[in-house]
Amino acid sequence: MTTPDYHIDDTSKLLSPSMIVFREQLERNLDGIIEIAGSADRLRPHCKTHKMAEVTKIELARGITKHKAATFAEAEMLADAGVKDILLAYSLVGPNLPRAVAFRQKYPDVTFIVTADDFENLKRLSETMVDAGTDINVLLDVDCGQHRTGVVSSEQAMERYRQIDELPGLIAAGFHVYDGHQHQVAYEDRKAAVREEFEKVLAMRDEIESRDGLKVPRLVCGGTGSFPVYAEYVDPTIELSPGTIVFGDASYTENFPDLKFPAAAVLLTRVISKPEGNRITLDLGYKAVASDPPAGKRAFFPELPDAKQVLQNEEHLVLETDRADDYQVGDELIAIPWHVCPTTALHAWVYVVENGNVTGEWEVTSRNRKITI
Repeated sequence: MTTPDYHIDDTSKLLSPSMIVFREQLERNLDGIIEIAGSADRLRPHCKTHKMAEVTKIELARGITKHKAATFAEAEMLADAGVKDILLAYSLVGPNLPRAVAFRQKYPDVTFIVTADDFENLKRLSETMVDAGTDINVLLDVDCGQHRTGVVSSEQAMERYRQIDELPGLIAAGFHVYDGHQHQVAYEDRKAAVREEFEKVLAMRDEIESRDGLKVPRLVCGGTGSFPVYAEYVDPTIELSPGTIVFGDASYTENFPDLKFPAAAVLLTRVISKPEGNRITLDLGYKAVASDPPAGKRAFFPELPDAKQVLQNEEHLVLETDRADDYQVGDELIAIPWHVCPTTALHAWVYVVENGNVTGEWEVTSRNRKITI
């Protein structure tokens, strides 16, 4: 794995474990995303990776005006940062229905979009909007192979989209097409798999528009691994939704070698014990780095690429390495999270480094499920 130089001039006052964002690499990653997309206005990046108003403002300054979220807290963070077009890519149930009304009332100038796939729930959403005297944009969630959410068949898609269009208080706003199951390492293999499913989606779209006379004004497509595939389509309705590569992480570097986006967010950890001759213990437990990757592969250490992660608890990570004697208690290591999105959510704030200097701290604004709404 090729990694940038994560040099910091003075780390003496930096707490550990902590997350550090290298701003120059973050901005290079954003520029690379825009280059693949062809233009900033084709993008609708997912904020679940960074969850930060400061990152959102950097994206807005680059002309990225459409954004995607997974929670109301993320949507509120985006709106407070100045975003005027927000997709909450989640079906609203229970108390989230009136929260949608509250969001519409708090941010009346924001184009607010949600996803749905169930008719009974669409009726509840419709009733909630009508009772509040407002409306909401709805994307039909299309299952293109992941089998997590969404409708599968053309018949279902046509029926459900027509229902969205007919229910009062709802605006049929297009399709949501997420394919997070496509993890082919070779780009050409991934491209073939993505295109096979997407051609079915395009056929659904074309039939709905030609047979029912309805408009499908947007197709919000893909995630990090597949967005370059969708970028190759010349279709003004396609919106590209990469997420992870704004920060990058070890898993995407390994699984998608065609995407050259080094990690911009890393973890600072320190040696706190040397229990045996070939072991060092770090202050990097699973309260500081995501534990959804398998044990033993939750972070990558550029300085110790061959170290074995043999034990992890809430506040400890034990490495076995032939270089254990090179480290003393108090020494520092940089760790690249295997999965950065849930890692970010474990930190209330991050240090920001520019040109080797710590220039400030950014709040992880939407790490919780609720801000005010």
